[in-house]
Amino acid sequence: MNLKHIVGLILVMMSACHTQAGQHTQFVNPFIGTGAVENSLSGNCYPGATVPFGMVQLSPDTQASPDWDKASGYDYNDSHLCGFSHTRLSGTGACDLIDLLLMPSTTDRTWSVLQHDHEVAHPGYYAILLEDSIKAELTATAHTGLHRYSYPKGKPRRLLIDLDHSAPKGSWDRHIIQSQLRIVSPTVVEGYRIITGWAKLRRVYFHMELSQQIASFDMTDGDRHAGTTSVVNGKALKAWISTNDTDEAPLVVKVALSTTSIENARLNMEREASSWDFDAYTERADEQWEKMLSRIEVEGDGQDMQKFYTSLYHAFIQPNVMSDVNGDYTATDYSTRRMAQGQAYYSTFSLWDTFRAAHPLYTLIAPQQNAQFVNSMLTHFDSYGYLPIWDLWGQDNYCMIGNHAIPVVADAVMKGLPGIDAERALKACVASATISHPGSPFELWEQYGYMPEDKQSQSVSITLEQAFDDWCVAQLARYLGHEDIYKRFIGRSQNYRHIFNPSNGFFQAKTSDGSWLTPFEPLRYGANGNYPYTEGNAWQWSWYVPHDIDGLIALQGGAKAFCQRLDRFFSLEDRSGEKNDNASGFIGQYVHGNEPSHHVAYLYAYAGQPRKTQRLVRHICSELYNTSSNGYVGNDDCGEMSSWYVFSSMGFYPVCPVGGQYVVGTPIFDRVVIHLANDRKFEIIAHRKNPSDFYIRSMRLNGKTHKQYVLQHDDIARGGRLDVYM
Repeated sequence: MNLKHIVGLILVMMSACHTQAGQHTQFVNPFIGTGAVENSLSGNCYPGATVPFGMVQLSPDTQASPDWDKASGYDYNDSHLCGFSHTRLSGTGACDLIDLLLMPSTTDRTWSVLQHDHEVAHPGYYAILLEDSIKAELTATAHTGLHRYSYPKGKPRRLLIDLDHSAPKGSWDRHIIQSQLRIVSPTVVEGYRIITGWAKLRRVYFHMELSQQIASFDMTDGDRHAGTTSVVNGKALKAWISTNDTDEAPLVVKVALSTTSIENARLNMEREASSWDFDAYTERADEQWEKMLSRIEVEGDGQDMQKFYTSLYHAFIQPNVMSDVNGDYTATDYSTRRMAQGQAYYSTFSLWDTFRAAHPLYTLIAPQQNAQFVNSMLTHFDSYGYLPIWDLWGQDNYCMIGNHAIPVVADAVMKGLPGIDAERALKACVASATISHPGSPFELWEQYGYMPEDKQSQSVSITLEQAFDDWCVAQLARYLGHEDIYKRFIGRSQNYRHIFNPSNGFFQAKTSDGSWLTPFEPLRYGANGNYPYTEGNAWQWSWYVPHDIDGLIALQGGAKAFCQRLDRFFSLEDRSGEKNDNASGFIGQYVHGNEPSHHVAYLYAYAGQPRKTQRLVRHICSELYNTSSNGYVGNDDCGEMSSWYVFSSMGFYPVCPVGGQYVVGTPIFDRVVIHLANDRKFEIIAHRKNPSDFYIRSMRLNGKTHKQYVLQHDDIARGGRLDVYM
């Protein structure tokens, strides 16, 4: 047996040992959603090491310049990897971060063959055997990435440090403004880079410690060779360092990050990763994940449990802490500020996606964390003037439409999450729905009662989503006793009616003179540009009135006509030649691969046909999620696709993610236990005559007959039991 096979066997044995560490982490497969089949999306997830909501996401990169279609930096279908970088996005449709890449080697090799049979991943741990027989292992704390490299005996022990590695230069006007590498001592390297991109300006500082002394090093800045100069400033910095090749112990490298300073990066490491015990950090990461995942217990088929706990894992990867251990963070004006004692500052808010299911999930099972997310949004408001749209590295990139921090903030206050100033929250929501900003020209909204397409593109989608946001402001205002604010915004929340065309039953764009925009092609897709519909077509946007489903049913001619139109929606197979790249996971015109469709299967339950909801939800859970690398039919979008599965497989879903109602679908599992605050729990027990049963015959809530296909948030939050008879 050669060395490569021996090390591969060690990796397999090590994986078996680690996956037994947690009762729930053993069901997580981080490779789910990491690689698409041809002409599809898969999740854009990554298999590397992180802890819940951590700044560091330490994972292999299989692309020299990962772009939107491989936005996490890793693609299971790639054949090589180029190293391990410390930050990334999970499941997004655009790439950024990808900071500070390390690559071990015995030569000058900067790429290695990627062999999946020599690759292991579980929560908080990743390992692979590289082609020159170096065993690379990764783990993490919130601010520190830890590497352990086991080199072959007697071979050179080299390590590449690459500050130039990033998503494509030029994309999103991305370029490195300045960076620095400094050899501080024989075991310490420090530096920073300032880079533009999807986040307009990011400062990334690092402090690196090595378990063995540097024997030699060689620095470069692009084509400029700096040699053994101990500090180099430039825009394309790399360094090769070597340790003594007579050492036999693995090389452990610790890398702490900060957005504010090198000094704080040092402090982050001192507080979180002062020892050299790699295995202890791996165990600690597993324990952190076990604590988070155990908040929901499910019992059922092993494949379903793997899909469930991997989805829950993906939901808890982000948002990401941006503040240092002392509370320092980089504010929206690029100043360094400090959070109050006990508070942390978070970023990575993909709000157009996550307001739908991810934040309601956090509210339910991670209320303290979600309260800190909301307070981070309010802190953003304090310095920026309105709540974030898509917040990355503490900055707004204005990606997508609407301002869906509003429903997240309103829902958190109305559900009593601790530590949120309710009046401050209302002030932020009102400002965010009245102060015009990119994509939200509220002077048009007030003047016309809709967004005219000749003055604001994506007008239909923005009109529908802004109407919902306004309804959320109204609900929060009434909850806090501000009836004047309520009346203003509840009126605006009905603006969706102004773009409903009764002659065809669609929401259709209007121009500023009040006429319908023609020609009208309900199957034609829009993207994020000059078209009335965002990442979808008129069919998919026909159903987005989550705050007034009864009103939508009435517009469509009543419950019978509404269900007939839904039947048509789920059966119409026609495809547009201009189909958007995010359109995948089709059931008729329903697109599970993108968020505008996510609530639609549940609408039958509002119109008296819940069995159709049950059939569709069962089909989506069973057929459109799997345990392979292409386990998602669309981008996971910072845990949103995963959160849909978590809710739906438990048996209910927040169609309107503000207001405290969940629509019952059909439980996938025989038993679900949701562990809530104050040691309460809510159980869902599915009684089936046959394992394949999914149609609901009856329900009992806390022993009493429950005929409505709706659960109230308070029903769950108080604790109790729902018996579902199939």
